[in-house]
Amino acid sequence: MPLDEIQTELGRERRALTEQVAALNARYRHHSAHDVMHGALEDAGEIALVSSFGAESVVLLHMAAVIDKSIPVLFVDTQMLFTETLVYQQEVSERLGLRNVRVIRAEEEDLQRDDPYGALRLRDPDACCVLRKTIPLQRALAGYDGWITGRKRFQSGTRAALEFFEVEDGTGRIKVNPLAHWAPEDVRVYMEENRLPRHPLVARGYPSIGCAPCTSPVKEGEDPRAGRWRDQNKEECGIHFVNGKMVRAGEKE
Repeated sequence: MPLDEIQTELGRERRALTEQVAALNARYRHHSAHDVMHGALEDAGEIALVSSFGAESVVLLHMAAVIDKSIPVLFVDTQMLFTETLVYQQEVSERLGLRNVRVIRAEEEDLQRDDPYGALRLRDPDACCVLRKTIPLQRALAGYDGWITGRKRFQSGTRAALEFFEVEDGTGRIKVNPLAHWAPEDVRVYMEENRLPRHPLVARGYPSIGCAPCTSPVKEGEDPRAGRWRDQNKEECGIHFVNGKMVRAGEKE
């Protein structure tokens, strides 16, 4: 097929996806997070839930378990996570009865080639995230029409305009953010009402939890994500992009 025809077809598919996302946002604008997730599983094709099993992940995982315990749950193990996170992942999965949790890791060949000593994070944290998170997740998401995230507007300025449904740049997939409009109080109340287990590091001052070398405790009054890549010009791990590029602290959507 000639290049101009390929570009025309891609443009047509992009417009169709954008229209679908707009229709989904209009349909579920005033609905609950549970309704948004349920609607995504019914109306957005083959969907997976991507979870870090971090500080607030259990909320979305519980909703998924209520709807369908067999929903695919993709957990990216960077092999640099806290031991507490790995234990928590197993405990939460068993407690909620999730039957389709898939642990995703980087290919050993890629690690040996690009980060044989585990020191890539020191000279290029973005490249480390791409190697250990973005590439493995993109491979795992191949074949899915969309994925569910736990992102929320209150988490950072770059997420302030987050919608329930959005088009993922460059992939032809839909991203679903059921908790987009939740406030911190909503998360706390949901966890308490459903007696959900907290990540053990939360009580030790970690309101946002990523890889162990790149996550530090947060002091009172600091932004909840201040402990992620502290003192670096970096705010996202690379899994989430805006206009085709990784979002950094201070950048606008």
